[in-house]
Amino acid sequence: MNRQDFHFFHRLRVRWAEVDMQKIVFNAHYLMYFDTAIADYWRALGLPYESAMQKLDGDLYVKKATVEFHASARADDQLDVAMKCARIGRSSMVFDGAIFRGDQLLITGELVYVFADPATQTSRPVPALLRAILEDFEAGRSVVTVQTGPWSQLGEMAALVRTEVFLQEQAIPIEMEWDEADAMALHAVAVNRLGQPLATGRLLQHAPGVGRIGRMAVSRVMRGTHLGRDVLQTLLDAAWQRGDGEVMLHAQHSAAAFYARHGFTARGPEFDEAGIRHVEMFTTRPVA
Repeated sequence: MNRQDFHFFHRLRVRWAEVDMQKIVFNAHYLMYFDTAIADYWRALGLPYESAMQKLDGDLYVKKATVEFHASARADDQLDVAMKCARIGRSSMVFDGAIFRGDQLLITGELVYVFADPATQTSRPVPALLRAILEDFEAGRSVVTVQTGPWSQLGEMAALVRTEVFLQEQAIPIEMEWDEADAMALHAVAVNRLGQPLATGRLLQHAPGVGRIGRMAVSRVMRGTHLGRDVLQTLLDAAWQRGDGEVMLHAQHSAAAFYARHGFTARGPEFDEAGIRHVEMFTTRPVA
């Protein structure tokens, strides 16, 4: 089994608490590494696990887990845990896993899950939609789309994400979240195959030739999956297409590094907005 056999990888670093006196990983921890990678695999599918399984009217239960040892990982090793859905049966799904240190294969594994009724834990057929999502993801096809449109079209979905992130998680006062600018903005919403909104943002005309991006939010369980990047890039593309030469935004302090990685530069001192530290950032149209 080689790295080329996979296109999904979860990266981790071995902690000292996970090794024995010989500084090699306790055998049981490899199953934990596979389990952690599976959690990230579902996020890569665009499926927030709990709510997605509710919509699919079922849940997944481990039927069998096997591990084969080829070499040992050591304290402070950086490991890549690879996962792929190898087979889908009537009610079961088989995942192949591999753990690499660089190009060296250390561990292989197989996890067998059964899709079942969550109340009785009796097996059910794997839903056709879930089967299609898995097959498309493994084939390299998109499983999440970013839709753009007015508030009248996307407002309900955008509001779900913004309510979760801004009102519930960050406790921003409700009167500061909803404004008349929503009706004038272009909205972008990342949506999975189940129709669940996962991330959102909006684009306004701040001044002639200057766009303003705001209300950027990613559902908590989906962070780290590039959805924020995809929404941001969609809004930037829309700004450049309408002729803007600059796009600015007010970035929360904790998100400034994210925007910097995507070409934004801080401008001016930090300031308080809704009780949260912000900084103005901007980017300009790429040179053709």
